[in-house]
Amino acid sequence: MLFEPSSHEPLISRLWGESRVRSAIAAIVADAESAFDERELWLGHPLDLDGGPLARVASLYLGASGVIWALHDLARAGAAELQRDWPQVALGLVEQYSATPDFQDLVDGTVPSLWMGEAGILLVAHILAPAASQEDRLLEVVRANEANPTWELMWGSPGTLIAAQVMHERTGAEHWLAAWRASADRLWAEWRDDLWLQDLYGSKQQILGPAHGFVGNVLALAGGGLLDDARRRELGQRTVVTLTKYVRREDGLAQWPASLQPSRSPAIRTQWCHGAPGIVASLASVAPHDEQLTELLLGGGELTWQAGPLAKGANLCHGTAGNGYAFLKLFERTGDELWLERARGFAMHAIEQVERATAAHGRGRYSLWTGDLGTALYLQSCLAATAAFPTLDTF
Repeated sequence: MLFEPSSHEPLISRLWGESRVRSAIAAIVADAESAFDERELWLGHPLDLDGGPLARVASLYLGASGVIWALHDLARAGAAELQRDWPQVALGLVEQYSATPDFQDLVDGTVPSLWMGEAGILLVAHILAPAASQEDRLLEVVRANEANPTWELMWGSPGTLIAAQVMHERTGAEHWLAAWRASADRLWAEWRDDLWLQDLYGSKQQILGPAHGFVGNVLALAGGGLLDDARRRELGQRTVVTLTKYVRREDGLAQWPASLQPSRSPAIRTQWCHGAPGIVASLASVAPHDEQLTELLLGGGELTWQAGPLAKGANLCHGTAGNGYAFLKLFERTGDELWLERARGFAMHAIEQVERATAAHGRGRYSLWTGDLGTALYLQSCLAATAAFPTLDTF
């Protein structure tokens, strides 16, 4: 079995409708703005409270910086009219995180991470209200994360590679390119086998998916076109070899395991963070003319479609919206309108899921990667027929 049917639900039959999608985006934005509290920021959602109440969070993945960036990006795309002064809030999060770091049950003090720590907070502040002091500190943070042994996007240097790339694009300064190259060289040197060996949450692991593993690192190295030509060719070649080695095939479908190590959960995952959807969404812009890679990615896309929307909800990391980006990426790679149609089918389903969850919990879910704001960004991508994945392909 290449996917677990119980993890998915039947796709609703509602036809694509732009007015319905625009209304859903507006509702998510209005709800997020009205739910903001100057003192508490956004309260953690019950589905994000693993092991107890979640204190106010500033960082990008679960916290206020991610919500503010999503609101800003939707406004930048013309999909929302904001009612609050979010740049000032973003600036305040820099100081708040320094004084009271997030996730002290997991880490001790501040961490340089893009998604879970200081780099993402500084980057959002610089995008909304740029200042030289932010640039100086962010450069220190990127350099401090160069040798982080997790070797993955969430905590490690692949995430801060993206921060350095964004800052190089924004400023053109050579020191950002130098910082990017230093982290890229170290990450490349650690790529000794087909997969990176990561020290993650106290164990040694080899993971394929984008959040914690191989394809996320490939995405970070490929993004921005900063690799030299020889390494870019090698990146594409090694990527195809690795995907081919670990793929599971059946009847034109393609799936990949989450990890090479035994999992605590026996069920195979088919979501952005682990499984075919994230593989496709992360690699569809790599080696664009490689027919073998295209064939593998199409198999992953077909599996994602046959599995159907995720029962977990609508979000980016492990929900219907994240899976839908695989279809947008295949539309971008192949030009086949079928994939855009499928992406929009998942969008209509994701709207229903957000509304169901809001009714069930009596409130929205205010985060970028696990909540409604990430879904709103996916809806906007379906409207615009674009495939850039939030904070990975576009910042």
